[in-house]
Amino acid sequence: MFESFLGTANDILWSYILIALLIGLGVYFTVKTGFVQIRHLKEMFLVLKDRQTRSPDGSKQVSSLQAFFIGAATRIGTGNVAGVATAIAAGGPGAVFWMWVVAVLGGATAFVESTLAQIYKVKDNVGFKGGPGYYIQKQLGAKWLSMIFAFTIILSFGLTFNSVQSNTIASAFNNSFELNPMIMGIVLATFAGIIIFGGITRIARFSEIIVPLMALFYILLAFYVAVMNISQIPAVLTLIVKSAFGLEQVVGGGIGAAIMMGVKRGLFSNEAGMGSAPVAAATATVSHPVKQGFIQALGVFFDTLLVCTATAFIILSSGAVPSAELTGIDLTQTAMGDHFGAWASVFLAIAIFTFAFSSIIGSYYYGEANIGFINKSPVTLFTYRVLALGMIVFGAVASLDVVWSLADLAMALMALTNLIAIMLIGKFAFAALKDYLEQRKQGKDPVFYADSIEGLKGVESWDKQPTKEEKSA
Repeated sequence: MFESFLGTANDILWSYILIALLIGLGVYFTVKTGFVQIRHLKEMFLVLKDRQTRSPDGSKQVSSLQAFFIGAATRIGTGNVAGVATAIAAGGPGAVFWMWVVAVLGGATAFVESTLAQIYKVKDNVGFKGGPGYYIQKQLGAKWLSMIFAFTIILSFGLTFNSVQSNTIASAFNNSFELNPMIMGIVLATFAGIIIFGGITRIARFSEIIVPLMALFYILLAFYVAVMNISQIPAVLTLIVKSAFGLEQVVGGGIGAAIMMGVKRGLFSNEAGMGSAPVAAATATVSHPVKQGFIQALGVFFDTLLVCTATAFIILSSGAVPSAELTGIDLTQTAMGDHFGAWASVFLAIAIFTFAFSSIIGSYYYGEANIGFINKSPVTLFTYRVLALGMIVFGAVASLDVVWSLADLAMALMALTNLIAIMLIGKFAFAALKDYLEQRKQGKDPVFYADSIEGLKGVESWDKQPTKEEKSA
C-alpha cells in the first residue's frame, strides 16, 4: 500500500508537473539570459580566480573558488555513484543522455537561483548566509512560502536524502563484507549523532576535512578508469545516444523511462533548481552577485558532464549487466570489480562510507539551517535530530525502491517550491547579468549596488551607489 502510494505520487509530480517545469524553465532561463551557461563559459573560469576574501569590515570571508568547492563537495555524492547506476538500471544507458540535457539546461537555472541568493544574502556571525528561504521572504514578502520551502528542505535533505545515503553504505558493506544492514544503520546513526549533537562547530570541522578529500578522491578514481579504457569511449557514447531515442535495444526501459530516470537522477546529482546550491552560493564574498551565478552554473557541468559521465563509463565499459540483483551501488561495485579485480569492490565500499557519510552530515545541516523558519524552539531542533538519526537507521534496512521513491517525492516538493519562486523573481537575475556584462564591456571589474536594479526589496548586504559628493571626496 505504502509503495503504491509513493509510486502514484511520484508519477503525478514527475510526469505531469516537475519535468515540464524543470525543462520548461531551463529553456526559458537559457533564452532570457542569452545562453549564459554556454556563451560565458570562459568567464566562469575567469571568475574562479577572483580572490576577494574579505568583506568591507575586514573580516575574512569565502572566496569564489572556495564557494565553487563547497558547492562541488555537496553535489558530488551518492547521486554520482549509486544514482547513475540506478538510472542506467531502470532507464537504460539512454538515461545518461537525458542527465546531460538536464545539466545543460540546469546550468541556466543554477545561474538564476545562485545570483538571487547572492543578491538577497544576509550577514551572520561568521560571514554571509542565504538561499531560497531568504529571497522568497524578502522579495515576495511570502513568509508562508519560505516556511514551505524550509519544510521541504528539512524533509528532503535532513531526512529522506540521508536514508538514501545510509542505504548506499549498508548495501556496499553487505555486498563486500556481508555485514547486516541493521548493524550498519546503528553504527552510522551513532557516529552521526556524536557529530550532530556536538553542534555546528563539529559539523563544520568534520566537513571541511572530509568532504574535499572525498570529492577529489572519487574524481581521480573515476577518471583513471576512463583513461585506462579510453578506446571504448566512442562505442559507449554511441550506445548512450542511440538508447536515449530508442534506437538501441538494451536492458532498462524505453524512451519514457530513459527521460524520467535521467531527469530524476540528474536533478538529485547536480541539484540545479532544487534550491540547495544557493545556500552555498550565498556564503561567498564577491563584488557582484553574477560571479556566484557563473560559479554554480560551472558546478552543474562539473558534476554531471564530468563526474556522472565518468561513473556511467565505468559501468557501461565493464561486463556488469543490470538485473534484479544489480540496480544501485552494487552495480557500480561489480563494474569496478570487473575493471580491477575483487579488491576494487571492497575498496569502493570503504570509499563509499566516507563519501556518503560526509553527505549525511552536510544534508543534516541543510535541514538544521532552515529549522528557524518554522520554529526556533530547542524542542523542535531536538525532535529533528532524533528523526534524522532514525531515518539513517530506516534507510539502511529499507528496500532500494522505497528509499529512492521517498527521495524523489521529497526532492520534487522542494524543487517545485523553489522553481515557482525563481520563475516569479528571475527577472532580477536577468537584470543583474545585464549590469555585469555592461561593466565588463567598459573594462571594469563589475561591482553591484543595492540600487543597481529597480524594484529590489530587502537587500541588506550590498551598499548603495555612491553620490557625486562621495565620488569626488
